[in-house]
Parts: sequence; structure tokens; C-alpha cells
Amino acid sequence: MSTSAAQPVNLFGLDRAALESFVSSHGEPAFRARQLMQWLYQKRVTSFEDMTDISKKFRARLPAIADVRLPTLEAAQLSSDGTRKWVLRLDSGGAIETVYIPEANRGTLCISSQVGCALDCAFCSTAQQGLERNLTAAEIVSQVWFAIRTLVDELGRDRPISNVVFMGMGEPLANYNQVITAIRLLQDDLGFGLSKRRVTVSTSGLVPFMDRLGVDVDTALAVSLHAPNDALRDELVPINRKYPIAELMAACRRYTQRDRKMHIVYEYVMLDGVNDSDDNARELARLLRHMPAKINLIPFNPFPETRFRRSSAERIEAFANILRREKLLVTTRRTRGDDIDAACGQLVGRVASRQQRRLSDIPVRVTN
Repeated sequence: MSTSAAQPVNLFGLDRAALESFVSSHGEPAFRARQLMQWLYQKRVTSFEDMTDISKKFRARLPAIADVRLPTLEAAQLSSDGTRKWVLRLDSGGAIETVYIPEANRGTLCISSQVGCALDCAFCSTAQQGLERNLTAAEIVSQVWFAIRTLVDELGRDRPISNVVFMGMGEPLANYNQVITAIRLLQDDLGFGLSKRRVTVSTSGLVPFMDRLGVDVDTALAVSLHAPNDALRDELVPINRKYPIAELMAACRRYTQRDRKMHIVYEYVMLDGVNDSDDNARELARLLRHMPAKINLIPFNPFPETRFRRSSAERIEAFANILRREKLLVTTRRTRGDDIDAACGQLVGRVASRQQRRLSDIPVRVTN
């Protein structure tokens, strides 16, 4: 009985060590991995035939054993403030959203790590879909590659992306292994060459994987806090029922102990009449007073059928002032891209599965 040939490997899913192992398994020296990475990430060449410093013999073999698969652009939108959102169709099903936020001195790309999300955060549009599946490392990395190529072609800028944040669809630490591979490629000098402080992973508080993250890669961390006590956070961020605030704060302390210069960014969405009172602000100040912390207040971005409303600008400023009086570093995030549903909490993509998973439907656990 004949067996079918192995599927070509998508090179976007291999970090440097894995790529060296791949080329060695095909009888090639390890430096071929370096050549491939330079062509893919620095020269943005995806045709093996055009990789002219690779031997003709190996170039001829590559299409049978490897490929470079990009997502298909399903829709592109440009906000009045310059923010760009792309809906990207994945070849293995589903669609995700990737957002580019330009500023005077930097360009930030917000990428997705899952199709949907299972964590059920009450104020997040993505979470209302449930989870269809994790993205592969190749699908995560290809968002960055696609965005760079598109922006270079359209804007003519050599390095349009200075920062990458895992703040798109999904909980990054619930797709841990694939996200780690992607981070390694983002930070590799032969990959995208981003420094450790220019790649940020945002988590709702998956404590065991926060501890692993601090060992496996060196990257900036943001924590979606959104409430200063367990009773309120249980309602807004249900993973808190598994890893309550005391455990979360202990993990944050462990994460920052390895680097005295590191601050964790604590994200706090401002919900009118829910978590924005003076008492909430004072409680948040007590919680973070002795932490190396930056607090990012996020005006709530509405989506259809939500029960929440955005706190007023005056309420947000009063909340921030209470924190500042306690000597805490506070910023208020400027809402970007809300006219194209590209603002924080508004990403929805396309979840195709009818068996979508939610935190309330499945055991509270995470998968590698």
C-alpha cells in the first residue's frame, strides 16, 4: 500500500533552531537556515527560485518539502485616524483581524493568536464568539510579514512596524507553544529583529504560563486586570475564578524580579458605573502601590448588544488623578480605529465553527 508524500512544511512556523534542524534533516548544512531566514524576513522573498545564494540543487528540492503560505486578504479598512485593519482568511479555516496603529515615532501592529477566544471576558467582542481554534506559529508570524509587505508597498517606508503586541483576537498564553515560537522569530536578528521591549504579550492572567513565559523568552508583559477586587473581576474576567488576584499579583512579582527595569502594564477598561468609581480607584492604588507598574486606562469601545457603556472623559480623568496622587504611573489610551471596529475589544474576525468553545462551557484549563 502506497503512502502519501509528506505535506510541505510552512517555513513561517520554524524558528531558527527548528529551521536548522529542518535543513539538516535534508542533508544540508545548518547555514542554509540563515540564508533562508535572510531571504524570507529581511529581503521578503518567498520564491525559492529567487534565493540565488542557495545551491541550485537545494532550490530545486525546496518546493517539494517546504512552502511559504500567507493568509488571503478578505477585507481592508482605513480609519480616519490612519489606523488600518485587515481581515485575513486562513488557509486552514476561519479568519482573523490584524490592526496597524501608526504614530509619529512608531508603528504598532496588533496581532491575533487564536480564532475567537474562550475566556469569556464580559466587555470584549472577540470573547462573545467563543473559541474556534488556536493559530499556528506560521499563521501568527505571517500576519507580521503580510503587514510589513503591505505597508512597504503602500507607504514606501522601509521599517513601518516598530512594535508588535499580542492584543488581537485570543488569549496568547492559552496558545503558549505557538506564541513562543512566533516571539522568537519576532526577536531574532535574522527574523524581524525587534528588541525584547518592543514585543508585548497581553494576558488575562493564566498564571502557570506567565511563569513559563519569564523563563522561555524575554518580552514585555501586559496584564488585563480591569478590576481591583476578586468579586468584580470574577464577573468581568472569569479566568479570575481559577487564578484570583492574589495569585495573579504574585505571578507578576515573580515576572518582574528577573529584571529591575521591567514594568508590567496593567490594562483597565473604563466601564461606566461598573469599575470606575473613586473607591475602585483607591482600591486599585492599594493593589499596585508597591508593584513596578504602569496603568493603562482604556475607554470602553462599544459593540453590538453589549450592556456596558464607556465612562465619561471626566470620570476617567478623576479616576486617573486618584492613582497619580498615589504616585502611580498612569496613561489613558487614546481610542484608535473605532470607526472601523479596530479599537481594543472590538475585533471579531470570522468564527466558522458551530461548536465554539467558551470558558463557561468547558473546564477552566489552557492548552499548549
